[in-house]
Amino acid sequence: MRDLPLPTLPFAELNSADRRSLPAALPQTVATPRLHVAWARTQDDLIEAQSLRYQVFVGEMGARLTPPAGTPTGLDVDRFDEFCEHLLVRTVEVDGRPGEVIGTYRVLTPDAARRAGGLYSETEFDLSPLASLRSRMVELGRSCVHADHRSGGAIMSLWAALGEFMQRNQLDTMIGCASVSMRDGGHYAASLWKRLEQSHLAAPEWQVQPKLALPVAELDQNLDADPPPLIKGYLRCGARVLGAPAWDPDFNTADLPLLMRIPDLPARYRRHFLGE
Repeated sequence: MRDLPLPTLPFAELNSADRRSLPAALPQTVATPRLHVAWARTQDDLIEAQSLRYQVFVGEMGARLTPPAGTPTGLDVDRFDEFCEHLLVRTVEVDGRPGEVIGTYRVLTPDAARRAGGLYSETEFDLSPLASLRSRMVELGRSCVHADHRSGGAIMSLWAALGEFMQRNQLDTMIGCASVSMRDGGHYAASLWKRLEQSHLAAPEWQVQPKLALPVAELDQNLDADPPPLIKGYLRCGARVLGAPAWDPDFNTADLPLLMRIPDLPARYRRHFLGE
């Protein structure tokens, strides 16, 4: 997609003996009647995901990114990308070939997190209460879907592939930062947090603290704040909020720390995502 250089990726066009960042049990490609889901295997695959992320986070959300030196214009790149597995959902062309990338997730496995020096979430939260979970915990991040494809099919396809990935690699816990827009100054985010604090707060032993907290006390906490579709989906799958939101000034978002465990999946979602 781009012919400009990026840092060498551990999974990009290497033979099987060199693919140190790839888990031993990488899921196969998943196909639906209109969508094609697969894991990035080349640098071009990753660049397509980074381009979509840029469109959504910068073009739509107004994020102010500070990418590594030498990053081509129009890409969302950070230091964690080279350690992550990147899941892509594409449209399917008329002739059956995979088309453009319209959705993506990145996944940081426990081994890769050690090589990266930690999780992205640790730049925003003190995650020390989760130490006992980390050997089987992955971090999900940079999730986004193109504006023309947000009816639900893309995210459901991504989640099905994630469920297979977790099973194949004997992982049972997912963590990530769920971003909430602060275009209204943060009042919606503060109200949403106060609502979720009452209904979906994690057990005390798993609660974490933000490093740069959203100033909830200075904001309106009484709005009728229905969760955004993605967060609502996580909550339906048994996700718990680990604590108060952090403020991310670069992305202009309030970030809620979420934890989701495979054992907590309701039965109907276990059937859909795990085939049980």
